[in-house]
Amino acid sequence: MMEPTGGQDIKKCSGCGITLQHAAQGAPGYLPEKAIDREPVICQRCFRIKNYNEAATVAVDQDEFLRLLGQIGGKKALVIHIVDIFDFEGSLISGLQRFVGNNPVILAVNKIDLLPKVTNWNKLLNWVQKQCKEQGLKTSDIVLCSAKKNQGFDRLLETIAASRGDRDVYVVGATNVGKSTLINRLIRDYSDLDQELTTSRYPGTTLDMVNIPLDDGRYIVDTPGIVYPWRYSELVSREDLGVAMPENPLKPIVYQLDSGQTLFFGGMGRFDFIQGDHQSFTCFISGRLKIHRTKLERADALFKEHAGELLSPPTKDRLKELPEWTRHEIRVPKGSRSDVFISGLGWVKINGDQGALVAVHVPKGVKVLLRPSLI
Repeated sequence: MMEPTGGQDIKKCSGCGITLQHAAQGAPGYLPEKAIDREPVICQRCFRIKNYNEAATVAVDQDEFLRLLGQIGGKKALVIHIVDIFDFEGSLISGLQRFVGNNPVILAVNKIDLLPKVTNWNKLLNWVQKQCKEQGLKTSDIVLCSAKKNQGFDRLLETIAASRGDRDVYVVGATNVGKSTLINRLIRDYSDLDQELTTSRYPGTTLDMVNIPLDDGRYIVDTPGIVYPWRYSELVSREDLGVAMPENPLKPIVYQLDSGQTLFFGGMGRFDFIQGDHQSFTCFISGRLKIHRTKLERADALFKEHAGELLSPPTKDRLKELPEWTRHEIRVPKGSRSDVFISGLGWVKINGDQGALVAVHVPKGVKVLLRPSLI
């Protein structure tokens, strides 16, 4: 935090009231040091909303976020929960239902522009509905959209308008799911920025909420992005994140594998086909990540010798900053249509239905699971 100097008080943002600091750019209350003499003194987040109609998400950990969600249940709120289709299980807020009470939840499934062009959208919608049901999340509506390509946004805005009534709109989501883009669109379409931004402090947290006034006296409430430690995207450096997170539609790559073969995804993960009949597997990962096929018996030695070079990213020095790898063994049952999902890295679709024994190696803590096939 900013230290008081020469008896001065610690400065607060005149937009949202948070204590200002210039140490951490992604944290609440950040203000570049050179802007401290600006009048009125406002944090970078308020400055961007006010001058550019742009919201920038600040990040908080899960416990802080859950305390904050608990406030929503007692209010008249419309909750918009944004998830990333590329990292669906990693970005879904499980347990959201416990906190929002009877308030309606619209699930905005973002980044659909990343899915192959031939995707059947009705099937995708059914898949999302099933997954929500399994997680115990009741949604009043599900909207497939792409903030980047501006697809589905008009439908999302119509859904919000139809469901809002006299409620405030709370926008919730993990980091890197496209929350800011949606809020910026809401600000442009609905808000009355001649009014002041206000904030409400969440009881029991150090978090201030930015309330963006709407033209009917209600507010869009921009909640911080939650940092979920099990997502690959939270572990890697900014440079590697650019490689692991796809920018363009996924081009699925099909491999015909015999048992005893291994695929490396750069130096970020590894997929072993341990046991089962010859069958095909489709990899849905960022096109910028090179896949390297080898024999299972050689895989450990290959990684030891070539991690950070042939098997990269990450580079050798960045590899040292990641946790040790953990092995997840997964039995794919006969007759199932399944994906092996790695949070933030993508998924491998098991194309046959004859069953298989596979294993995934990724840094400790990254979420790995078997799920019904998305595509």
